[in-house]
Amino acid sequence: MLVLSSPSGAGKTTLANLLLKADKHIYPSISYTTRPMRSNEVHGKDYYFVSHEVFDEMVKNGEFFEHAEVFGNFYGTPRKVVETYMANGEDMVFDVDWQGNRSLTKLAREDVVSVFILPPSKKILRERLMVRAQDSHETVELRMKKANAELVHWKEYDYVIVNRDLDESMSKLHAILRAERLRKVRRQGLVDFVNQLIDETL
Repeated sequence: MLVLSSPSGAGKTTLANLLLKADKHIYPSISYTTRPMRSNEVHGKDYYFVSHEVFDEMVKNGEFFEHAEVFGNFYGTPRKVVETYMANGEDMVFDVDWQGNRSLTKLAREDVVSVFILPPSKKILRERLMVRAQDSHETVELRMKKANAELVHWKEYDYVIVNRDLDESMSKLHAILRAERLRKVRRQGLVDFVNQLIDETL
C-alpha cells in the first residue's frame, strides 16, 4: 500500500495519477466521500460521492478499512476492495491525509510504504491552490490555515519528497516504489526459487 499525503495543493493527487498512468502494476484506492463533487471529477473514478447518511451507515457496517474527517467532510477507504487486491499480491496507491496514513499504518504496518509530499514554499502552495480554481477564495484560505497542522506530521512518513519539479518528483516516487517492491518480504515466490537454486544439481 503506497500512501501519498500532503497539504492541499502540494501535488499528491497529480503524482498519484501520473504514477497510475506510468505503472501498470499499481491500482488506485478510490475513497468514499461526503464532500461535493467538483466540476472536473467523475463519480467512481476520483471518488465515490455519497451522502452523510450513506457514509454513516457504511461506518456502522464496518465497510471501511479506515475513515477520517477532513475540512468538515468525511473520507473512507473501502475495506473489501483493499483486501481483495492485497490478497492477490497487487500494489495500491492511497491519496489520503495524515489521519488516513496513521490508520493504515496501524492496521497493516508491514504492507504500508508512506510518502509525504512537501511544497517548495507556502507562497507556491497558495499559487497552486489558486491556479487550479477548484475552490472558493474562502476555502483556499482555510486550506492554507490548515497547512501547518498537516505539515507537522511529516515525520510519521517513511519518505519525504519536496515537490519543486513534477518530473523530478515523479522520478523519485517511482524509485521508491521500485525499491520497496524489491524488499525480500514482498518478493512472492522468492523462497521457493532460492530453495530450488540450492537443490539444483549440475
